[in-house]
Amino acid sequence: MRKQQLWKPLAASIALALSASAYASVTPQEASKLGNELTCMGGIAAGNEAGTIPAFSGKWLGTPPGIEYTPNVGQHPIDPYPEDKPQFQITGQNWEQYKDNLTEGQIALFKRFPDTFRIPVYQGRRDFRYPDNVCEVAKKNAVEAQLVDGGMGFKGYMGPVPFPIPSGENQAMQVLANHNYPYRAFTEVMEQRDLADVNTSGEITWGRTFNSTLNVITLPDLIGKPIGDIMAYSDTGTLLPTRDKGKRTVSIEPMNFAQGQRLAWTYNPGTRRVRQLPEYGFDTPAAGTSGKMTIDQDRLMNGSPERYNWELKGKREIYVPANAYRIHEEGVSYDQLLTPNHANPDLMRYELRRVWVLEGTLKETHRHKYGKRVLFIDEDTWHGVMSDYYDTRGELVNHALLNYYYAYDMSAWHAGTSFYHDLTTGGYVAYNLFQDLEKGPILNAGGLDPEDFTPAALRRRAH
Repeated sequence: MRKQQLWKPLAASIALALSASAYASVTPQEASKLGNELTCMGGIAAGNEAGTIPAFSGKWLGTPPGIEYTPNVGQHPIDPYPEDKPQFQITGQNWEQYKDNLTEGQIALFKRFPDTFRIPVYQGRRDFRYPDNVCEVAKKNAVEAQLVDGGMGFKGYMGPVPFPIPSGENQAMQVLANHNYPYRAFTEVMEQRDLADVNTSGEITWGRTFNSTLNVITLPDLIGKPIGDIMAYSDTGTLLPTRDKGKRTVSIEPMNFAQGQRLAWTYNPGTRRVRQLPEYGFDTPAAGTSGKMTIDQDRLMNGSPERYNWELKGKREIYVPANAYRIHEEGVSYDQLLTPNHANPDLMRYELRRVWVLEGTLKETHRHKYGKRVLFIDEDTWHGVMSDYYDTRGELVNHALLNYYYAYDMSAWHAGTSFYHDLTTGGYVAYNLFQDLEKGPILNAGGLDPEDFTPAALRRRAH
């Protein structure tokens, strides 16, 4: 598979012109609210009536004044709010006072670990904004983007989310598309990332991988161009556990899951062969997680939406992880962070946020480990920040949370460490750890090419 072959469909699609009338989502008058009463991504700019959610300020783009940060080299995040302290704590003793602003998964953690699980609630902060060119494309998408193939794909422009103002029919699929296609780093390299399977006694089974991703939809030269056929390329290798050391997988993510599928090839050091995987994604176990996390749980939900019926439940005000700098700062150790039962609450930061609630129910014609999944998606960023998972009998079995922070390298929010709590056993998986490492994610450094993600490239590297 040569470079020109990979890019040919993309180049052909870029040459197409979209008709605003044919693909209208909202009117230009409605779209004019973006950047005014709405943030440029569609969040309500005003705070809430109680004053517990602040108004959007958007005063910072990139690195805030007074912070010394070297972008694109993997430097750990630096907290722009070092003096902030928790305003109050939600605990196993008082959680019922706050239950209207909690998810079922959070409540389950309070009930299971009443003496240790806490939610430290901080002052809300909405100070960071997206680049102007990304906001401009979001406004264009608001008017022209359209779902196609029942929500399995969409027509619109590359860069930001396609539906900053969900409207009309099938809003659930619009919200899911926003979650799956947000503005994020165009290249991401993790020379090493650690994964910890923490059992109920606090003992840890370690996983370790490395990963690189090329996100086509946010390549600087393509932002604002009509979307093509390819969303992203990925390369993941396993270092731990030892029995899986040397396994490596490259994959290609399509833009439209009705027109294409996620393609993946893997190298197995035992056979010294590269083979195409018949299926990659859904509830296939994620590398390095001892089989306790599925591939489609990365970022809480990813890949084809085809196995679920999706329903939008509206918005709620929920205490969610936000401005998660402290947990990722240099100097934080795994020993500090990975306490029994759950992560150390002293390193967590929660804020009251407005989130979209999106529920997926497994279709009778499909199989999956989870019979239902409920996503909580931040209105300002369209990133899923928490999710509750239910088994096929309807029992709540897993609560996951993802710690996002505004990455100065890319002037947008980046997915940091996430935690997946097994509510049946009491253990949890800590995913995407880099606290104890010299380098964190290397964002937007460039240097990746589609040729790096072919079966031939995998074969060369493996040997």
